[in-house]
Amino acid sequence: MESNRSALSSLSAQRLAGKVALVTGGASGIGESIVKLFVRHGAKVCIVDIQDDMGQLLCETLGADTCFYHCDVMVENDVCGAVDFTVEKFGALDIMVNNAGIADPPCPDIRNTDMSVFEKVFAVNVKGTFLGMKHAARIMIPLKKGSIISLSSVSSTMGGLGPHAYTGTKHAVLGLTKNVAAELGAHGIRVNCVSPYAVGTPMALAHLPEEERTEDAMVGFRAFVAKPANLQGVELTTNDVANSVLFLASDEARYISGANLMIDGGFTCVSHSLGVFR
Repeated sequence: MESNRSALSSLSAQRLAGKVALVTGGASGIGESIVKLFVRHGAKVCIVDIQDDMGQLLCETLGADTCFYHCDVMVENDVCGAVDFTVEKFGALDIMVNNAGIADPPCPDIRNTDMSVFEKVFAVNVKGTFLGMKHAARIMIPLKKGSIISLSSVSSTMGGLGPHAYTGTKHAVLGLTKNVAAELGAHGIRVNCVSPYAVGTPMALAHLPEEERTEDAMVGFRAFVAKPANLQGVELTTNDVANSVLFLASDEARYISGANLMIDGGFTCVSHSLGVFR
């Protein structure tokens, strides 16, 4: 009897049991944490990325409930193929996570902006997200259900937190989230985004030469972002972001759509510049 209770409890704890998800940029960083958490909660997951070795290794680690598909989110045929592959492999697509993203390197003078870099950041972060929404909707609309979640940033609501291209794209992701939610609500499909504060992932150091992306550099990054954070004594991790995505993907969030869930410890709703509380 006790073992039956334990099995039932374990099953009920799986918040995505029977669901199928696709996660772009799922081979590393926040995407990897999302994939692992989704699998732990009973989902079958297609990992979509351009990092083939890392994606395949993650699949081998997690087992038969995952698969990998090479996809450049800037290319519509790739995104279309990834969605079709997921449906062919697992028979459905219930959850689409648009996580793939890049950032432009720091550039304190707009006159020095490299337009080729600017355009690529928009192509990955905005076009890639839109293509994910478009092709997920293609599968979800006939079924009248589904959850689409995109990764945005605190830069979606404030200026001065990142380079111009990155900030512009995250504002755009929020706008697309609201607009696509407005259309797809008629089909029972929820569309949301999450906006984390700075997280210590490889992308945080991507602007540095590879030989400078050391553990010491990551320690320095964490110390740098901890100082202006509002919520002190708690470091934001990829798992914290993954947990927010899990919530929006699950039936617990069944009436939440068009939302921008801030994972920022209050950073974007307070200002300590006058030193009233510090």
